[in-house]
Amino acid sequence: MTARVVAVANQKGGVGKTTTAISLGATLAAYERQILLVDLDPQSNCSSGLGFRDNGGKPTSYDVVLGGATIETAAQPSEFPHLTVVPATPHLAGAEVELVGMVGREFRLRDALAGDATHPYDFVLVDCPPSLGLLTLNALAAADGLLVPIQCEYFAMEGVSMLMSTVDEVRRFLNPGLTIDGILLTMYDERTNLAQQVADEVRGCLLYTSPSPRDFKYDRVCRLLLE
Repeated sequence: MTARVVAVANQKGGVGKTTTAISLGATLAAYERQILLVDLDPQSNCSSGLGFRDNGGKPTSYDVVLGGATIETAAQPSEFPHLTVVPATPHLAGAEVELVGMVGREFRLRDALAGDATHPYDFVLVDCPPSLGLLTLNALAAADGLLVPIQCEYFAMEGVSMLMSTVDEVRRFLNPGLTIDGILLTMYDERTNLAQQVADEVRGCLLYTSPSPRDFKYDRVCRLLLE
């Protein structure tokens, strides 16, 4: 069985991408699915949040993207059963510059995940940086689906509009099979008019809402992904 690759992306920072990636990965693992979580954000909060604060000289996502390591050699087991991580370090920021002159620069992650690299896994989750640079393009080119966390605030839709334009370009030139798995409204408070307005704007997409700022259950998202 081929693993389903899901990119968690939004070029805006602070919208809950890393929290979503970690929580969704842990919840899917609790369903006893084999999960690979690839940290593609140079801030490496996903890695540190799962206990990988020092890679100890082991390969990271930087090495995978630049071809110095394989997924198999970079993947490390986490403390969660069934959850494996390809961690990142701040050195990954240099990959944006180093990739510019490389042939097939948008397909480095896709190629690394090809073949038997993802055979042990049911899902590969990719935590993307808060930008639409080459690292995010690598994730979108490699992904089967895209999950977009957005915060219920005034400029949310402006950011999503830019991301959707990028997705259209990715479908045209890099990955015609890319689908939108859903838009996840984070810090959603149904008592506010703004939250309702943002929800109404994205109603045409598969939509998930968190019922309160700090209490969101990922079971529904997981069940839909597992269908």
